[in-house]
Parts: sequence; structure tokens; C-alpha cells
Amino acid sequence: MPIRTKAFMFEDARSKQLFERLRLIAPSDASALITGESGTGKELIARLVHEFSDRRNKPFVAVNCGAFSETLIESELFGHERGAFSGATDSRAGWFEAAHGGTLLLDEIGDLAPRIQVKLLRVLQEREIVRVGSRQPVRVDVRVIAASNIDLPAEVRAGRFRDDLYYRLNVAQLNLPPLRERQDAIASLARHFIASFSERLGIVPPSLREDALARLRAHPWPGNIREFENVIHHVLLANTKPYIDAADLRLFTPVPPPAIEAPEPVAYEHCRGNQVQAARIIGLSRNAVRARLLQLGLLVVAEQG
Repeated sequence: MPIRTKAFMFEDARSKQLFERLRLIAPSDASALITGESGTGKELIARLVHEFSDRRNKPFVAVNCGAFSETLIESELFGHERGAFSGATDSRAGWFEAAHGGTLLLDEIGDLAPRIQVKLLRVLQEREIVRVGSRQPVRVDVRVIAASNIDLPAEVRAGRFRDDLYYRLNVAQLNLPPLRERQDAIASLARHFIASFSERLGIVPPSLREDALARLRAHPWPGNIREFENVIHHVLLANTKPYIDAADLRLFTPVPPPAIEAPEPVAYEHCRGNQVQAARIIGLSRNAVRARLLQLGLLVVAEQG
């Protein structure tokens, strides 16, 4: 029997596995990391973790870490005292205090500046925050769930994300499959959004013809569920028929940038391994030439020889 939760239909095999893991993780107070492409429903999954936990009757607070500057995010997360900085006319609690007893979702965690990463790590370790402009620690009981659509291990290797913070957050992990890998859920998602938007618009839900369903299944969905929802919403706004066919669907498939032609080995050899000169002759940037040389193995040979 399918498990239906708002926009995320747990009907396909991968999504059912995700749901079972979610149910196992939820009762714990351990930090969790939700990964997946943009638009896959990471905040919804975080809310489900909260709803299946003992904290369900306490606050759920979601913060987009990429929406604030480095200076502002510190105040947003940990709060500040009056006079702590220009414009701080009153003391104010941060999101950690607002989520006390409940769950705090830190979305786009990879956007946090290194200085804030250090402070967040200490909060996770000590279970207390210090407001900006204060020296008095405040105890907080918060379960932290982090979410990211970027490769955090790669960010750790590049030195842009602290490894100790990554391990602290990644006690439990939930990875959301992209919609293009959830073909079995397309029909149910379509019915869900058609019913939902039809009710909102006060119209009779139109039927979905097979050609329309086939086109929905064939689309790569780079924007995932968010894109899918918007497509169905647009169809219902413009549709006057009792059905939806393929011609009604407005689907946008981004055109990939043209591939960079591999630089001729002759040009590279002619320049005696000088990447700048080779780039000037070929008409590409040095970085583009270097990338292609690495891809072809020519740079490694040149460096070793």
C-alpha cells in the first residue's frame, strides 16, 4: 500500500526504503544530514523526521543558511544582545533558542563560512549557545538536521567545510533520489498535484491522458518535485478542457553548453608544454586548456616527462 505524505509519494522502491530509514532515524536525538538535488523535498523530509520523533509537539524551525551574510547568520542562529552591533537596539533570541525542545533544520549547510562552522560545532558539542555581544552561555535542547544539495565530502577535501563538523552532522544520513529516478511515482504525483491545485482553484480535476503521462515520464526533471509541481499548476491555470494532454504541458529542457573541443596535441607540443601560449593559439582560456589536457592525460605525461 502506498505511503502518501504531501508532495512526496513513497510508492517506488527507493522511496519506500527512504521512508523506512526515516522511521528508524526519527526517534533518536542524533544529528542528521539530508542530501539530494535541489527541489527533491529535503525540508519536507526533515519535517517528517520531526513529526515521527518525540519532539513532534515542540517547534520545528527551518533556516536557509545561504540566505544570510556571514555577519547576519551568526546573529540569526545564536541571537544577540542590545548594542552588540550597529542596529541592535534590542536583545533578541536566535533560531537555536526558538527551536528549544524541538528540531532545527539548517538548509544549505555548505554555505556556512568557516568562522560560523567553528561556532556551530561548539554548539553541537556543548549544547549551549552564546549570543553575539554576550559572554553568558545559554543551554539549548535542539535536534539539528542539516541539508545540502552539494557534495559535502568534496567540500571537506577542498578545505571549505570542516571535517569534524561534517562527522558531527552526519551521524545519520538520508539521501533523496532525484525525480528522474522515481518513474514509478510520476503518475501518483500528477494525480496528487492535479487534485490539490484543482481544489485550490475551485475547478473539477481534469483527467490525465496517456500521452501526457508518457511525456511527464520522459522528462528529465532537472528541478525535481518543485519543477513538477509548477508544471501541473501552470497547466491547471491555463486549461479549459476536462482533460490534460501532452500538448498542454509546458516543459523546459535546458540546453547543455557546447562541448569544448580538445586542444590539438600538436599545438601543445608546438608550445613546448606552455599552457598560456597553447591557449592563445587555440583561442581558449588557460583553465579550459588545462582541464582538457588533464582529461586527455597529456598534462600528467608532460609533468612527469
